[in-house]
Parts: sequence; C-alpha cells; structure tokens
Amino acid sequence: MLYLLRMLLMSVHFIVAGMIGILVGLCRPFNPDNSRLCGRLYSLPAMRILGFKVKPEIKGLLEHQRSCVIVANHQSNYDLFVFGGAVPARTVTIGKKSLKWIPFFGQLFWLSGNVLIDRGNAQRAKKAMLATTDTLQHKDTSIWVFVEGTRNKGRGLLPFKKGAFQMAINAGVPILPVCVSTYSKHMQLNNWHATDVLMRSLEPISTAGLTQEDLPALIEQCRNQMLACIEELDQQLMVRA
Repeated sequence: MLYLLRMLLMSVHFIVAGMIGILVGLCRPFNPDNSRLCGRLYSLPAMRILGFKVKPEIKGLLEHQRSCVIVANHQSNYDLFVFGGAVPARTVTIGKKSLKWIPFFGQLFWLSGNVLIDRGNAQRAKKAMLATTDTLQHKDTSIWVFVEGTRNKGRGLLPFKKGAFQMAINAGVPILPVCVSTYSKHMQLNNWHATDVLMRSLEPISTAGLTQEDLPALIEQCRNQMLACIEELDQQLMVRA
C-alpha cells in the first residue's frame, strides 16, 4: 500500500516538477545552470516521498572552480533524484536522444542545455561529442556523464564507456568521479524505514599532457578508484545496520 502511495505521489511530483522546470527553461533557454536548479527541483521533494536519506560528502565537487568531466555510477532511474541535489553550477548532462520523448522531462532536459546524442547515428554522435568538447574548453561549463552508459541495477560497476575520457583528454580538463553506495538493492519503498544512501566525490584526475594512447590507463585508474570508494561506502552502511 505504501509503495502504491509513493508511486502515485512520485507521478504527480514528476509532472509538476517538469512543468515548473519547463517554465524556468523558457525564461532562460539553454542556460547551463538550469540543470542544477531543475536537479534540485526534482530531487528534494522526491527524497521525502521515497524515504531516501542521502548523506553527501561532495564539497570538492560543489567547490570545483573550472570545467571538468564528472563521471558517476548509474544504478537505476532513481539516480535522477539521488544525484539531483549534487549537480554543481554550470553543469550539463549527456543523455540519449530518446529522452526527449518523455513528456515534460524530455522537453525540460533539452531546454536545460543538456546534450542529446543519437547513438544509432555515428556521424551525429561524433558531431555532438565535438561540440561538447568545445563547450568544456571555451564555455566554463562541466559535463556530467553516467560513465557505464546504462544502469547496472546494483550488480557492480559495468565496463566504462570511452567517450567521457576522450572528451576530457581532448579538452584538457580533469575527470571528477562521484560515487554513491549500492542503494538499489536495499530500497524499501513498501516500508516506512528510510533507505540510507552515501555519496562521495573523489579528487579530480588530471588529464594534462595525456593523449588518446593514455586512454586505457586513465579509464582503469578512474574505475579502480570508484570501485574502492563504492566498496567503502557499502561497508560503512553495513556497519550502521
């Protein structure tokens, strides 16, 4: 019963937040700070509705002063709400083109200046990635990427896609990893007990002087750091339990 109530409230919230967000987007279309505002618009009420308690350790992320590529693990559709409150200023997201067909959210995603990539068209995808690299270099804007490319559903980190790291090397900007604990296995949406979620941003990984030949080592370095961080966060939750 509680699960159904939460899903009903989330449906209403999703529509209302989308409508308000579209109004914000129409007032300042494609402003790169729209994502931060709308992320909080979606996240803050949703955390109360879902019964999530997120403890963020992300001072380094929020205080980072220059463009970077932010990479995060991707567990479920609820990541929109879990990470929404952590989006820093002037940050846009890369998403698949099909997102634009989601009522309200898709239009908001586009108006917020986020990057929509057609993965089925290599030429268009490459063009979008080149434009994103230019954004990193010249527009004081960071890019948020769910680096696995799809949801891992709490089964551990999937292999990382290369695109985020290629962009960072080409633009000469650092990689900034952000991790959340494995919450998707422990959600209790039909229970009043809260779902605890830990979030942590890591130290930026410099790409200065790197070339595409350094790509495998850069990906391995980032993935190993994120694996160790997620494991530590999960162990902290086990101790609390």
